Amino acid sequence: MGSYGKEWKRRLKNGEFLYGGHIFLPNFAMAEAMVCFGYEYLWIDGEHGSFDKEQILAHIIAVNGAGAGAFVRVTSGDPAVIKPVLEMGPDGIIIPMVCTAAEAAGVIAACTYPPKGRRGFGPRRASRYGAVSDQEYLEDISKDDNLVKIVQIEHIDGVHNIDAILEVEGIDGVVIGPCDLSGSIGLLAQIKEPAVLSQCEKVIQSCKARNIPCGVSIGPCDKGFIKYWIDKNVDFIFCGDDISFVKMGAEATGETIKALRK
Repeated sequence: MGSYGKEWKRRLKNGEFLYGGHIFLPNFAMAEAMVCFGYEYLWIDGEHGSFDKEQILAHIIAVNGAGAGAFVRVTSGDPAVIKPVLEMGPDGIIIPMVCTAAEAAGVIAACTYPPKGRRGFGPRRASRYGAVSDQEYLEDISKDDNLVKIVQIEHIDGVHNIDAILEVEGIDGVVIGPCDLSGSIGLLAQIKEPAVLSQCEKVIQSCKARNIPCGVSIGPCDKGFIKYWIDKNVDFIFCGDDISFVKMGAEATGETIKALRK
């Protein structure tokens, strides 16, 4: 597995701007539909979505089958949480609330087999259920170009420690979480406040200085806010989600019906 992860890295290295969306609902058909609607990468939210392991696996299969890359945000950097998700063969893994270099090093180690890391060996879908031999699988994964490992900076402590975090070998990208970051400085959900955005910009600048891809995770905001991030030269955006799109469509249709009834 992992061809979309390799493609993600190649495209970013070539200077392409990439975008994806979020999935919160546990029905994998919704994920498949979002790929049909144009998303090339989907963030399967195992942190805030109501997924069990089987549903995460079904979503990865559906997203890949529809022709897109499947990234999974896990609940934490605990190796016991990361390991079963990696065995499902996602294209990328996103670790929330990384605040220190030690935490970053720990999650990279959890994603990496010995001797460089401490990932337990037991690939399932990741080795095509054994159709790929252990030797071939290990040779391929040792190249470290299939799995995208992204740490999420969403707390002021992570901002303060960003330079040390970026020194950790094996990080493929950083994604900013403005909402939780805003809460960590007493401005929860006020993601457009200058005090919040200034912290986000520090992360972007540090990533640019080290040539590490940096992106942001946001909802289906107004065009102006999306343009703000593009103007800040982020490398990728995860923007919009299934629940928000249903909400937007339902509300717009309802308002249209009400207006036509007047």
